[in-house]
Amino acid sequence: MSRPPSVPATDRPSTEENAWTWAGPSAPERLTILRNTTSIAIVGASDKPSRASYFVASYLQSSSRYKVYFVNPVVKEILGQPAYASLADLPESPDLVDVFRRHDDLPAVLEEVAAVGARTLWLQLGSWHEEVARNAAAAGLQVVMDRCIKIEHARFHGGLGLAGFDTGVISAKRQLTA
Repeated sequence: MSRPPSVPATDRPSTEENAWTWAGPSAPERLTILRNTTSIAIVGASDKPSRASYFVASYLQSSSRYKVYFVNPVVKEILGQPAYASLADLPESPDLVDVFRRHDDLPAVLEEVAAVGARTLWLQLGSWHEEVARNAAAAGLQVVMDRCIKIEHARFHGGLGLAGFDTGVISAKRQLTA
């Protein structure tokens, strides 16, 4: 199995014996995860519109039924909602935790996710940590790695254009541009 080049070298296998072993949920399984989710906490959420976490957060707020919480200890508010310093500070235990954090931070994030009783750990595009995935599964969590929750949600709900954006055009034919 090949992984994207964005996967940190520390988590890449060095020999054929150590080849990637973790297999994520299939598309129907990811759809089931999203359907069974009512609340999402975004760890590493940003208040900067140029950041991927901000784009994902604004999409989830405007295009889904989920209750969305933001976790960032240095920001007070994101998209008009309070930002919390940690998962433990949230008013409820989220069903799913979407993570925008560095590779080396993921084991600590997993500890927080397990401690609050979330059901799913979702690591964004480019985020892959087999040890964290194994430990999360052993703790009873569902795990999705190297997938964007915005893209997956839009994909399953008919809102994904060629560039990954909702174009507002409903057509099976590619639009001509001048």
